[in-house]
Amino acid sequence: MRMTFLRLSRAATAGLVAAAALTAAAHPAEAADTLGSAAAGQGRYFGTAVAASHLDEADYVSTLNREFTSATPENEMKWDATEPSRGNFTFGAADQVVNHARSQGMDVRGHTLVWHSQLPSWVGGLGAADLRTAMNNHIDSVMGHYKGRIHSWDVVNEAFQDGGSGARRSSPFQDKLGDGFIEEAFRTARAADPAAKLCYNDYNTDGVNAKSTAVYNMVKDFKSRGVPIDCVGFQGHFNSASPVPSDFQANLQRFADLGVDVQLTELDIEGSGTAQADSYARVVRACLAVDRCTGITVWGVTDKYSWRSSGTPLLFDGDYDEKPAYDAVLSALGGSGGGDDGGGPGDGTASCTATYTRTADWSSGYNGRVTITAGSEPIGSWATTVTFTSPQQVQATWNATATWGGNVMTARPSWNGSLAAGASTSFGFTVAKNGSDAAPAVGACTAS
Repeated sequence: MRMTFLRLSRAATAGLVAAAALTAAAHPAEAADTLGSAAAGQGRYFGTAVAASHLDEADYVSTLNREFTSATPENEMKWDATEPSRGNFTFGAADQVVNHARSQGMDVRGHTLVWHSQLPSWVGGLGAADLRTAMNNHIDSVMGHYKGRIHSWDVVNEAFQDGGSGARRSSPFQDKLGDGFIEEAFRTARAADPAAKLCYNDYNTDGVNAKSTAVYNMVKDFKSRGVPIDCVGFQGHFNSASPVPSDFQANLQRFADLGVDVQLTELDIEGSGTAQADSYARVVRACLAVDRCTGITVWGVTDKYSWRSSGTPLLFDGDYDEKPAYDAVLSALGGSGGGDDGGGPGDGTASCTATYTRTADWSSGYNGRVTITAGSEPIGSWATTVTFTSPQQVQATWNATATWGGNVMTARPSWNGSLAAGASTSFGFTVAKNGSDAAPAVGACTAS
């Protein structure tokens, strides 16, 4: 959701705001000092896979909250986790990830609804008619549970074979329902949550090859026939034997030219030092060069919990220290500095809190205020995020400089950054409800 904003005086009324000319949110030139804020400055999100089992680890959570603006549940939304027996749904672990992410102002990518792997055994034993019913009910039930809270869904995952055939992968869905199961899944998903972005996701499709071309032809066909598909996810699992392909950017662009967004959904690059850093920077630059590349998700916060941990493929090492790859990504995004001062997560003395109040309300919109309060030490600047629920639209902001990544506004001081210990300031916004009265989610406040 592309937001617009106009800086107004605090005394602006709803009527004045409605009549005001709105200014489109642009990609600002100012540098930022975290992955998420730097990506937001480029009109993109920067996300990570999140495991509910690590949300009780302080360093994991502080790094997650500080650096990322999007979260993908790592395993918690897959079929075996959400419907272990037919018709019996369990959302506890996935809810942990979603609730934490939204409390921090992050978007959430849903992963994944229909996939040949991590299926409970009962699915494979169904006949064709029962399988079709079960697939559609699973999509309806999972998407219905999270309706309005998921930015993008990986509706179908990894449905094509590796190699040079471009053929579909054997799976219960392919073998019993045929080629039409993907289209049916997307049509069911659109009906289940019309506001969510619907993505096809796969690996080894990063360059132009038989597999990616088969996906390309499917997406082209879908677009020509009005099958609902909004985005294509490129996983991006690279190593020395499977490096970033030379035609990576061109491949992203050819999909974007079909009229879909492209997203880097599971990025991890094995290696270390300069070579790893250069590969990460190349991937980021390719995304920035493609207008419809809307964001990047790395597949995990820290090397020690990566599914490829022996290959040290992520941006933070096992001690949560920033690697050269982190610096390369931040620089490629136009940011500067590190996400912390090198002394470990969360050990600085500068702190602040952000609290939200609705200050005015009418049938078609509302005004909101976020109050920033310094902690026990003076601060020189602050930043926080505010996530709005689609189809709401921000019509105006005041007393803050706003940058955007999807429906997430990152707010920084326009003049009111320096605060004495315990002192407060505030910024505000006017929102058109467009049928949704949901309150925005305010993320953590960061101070410097």
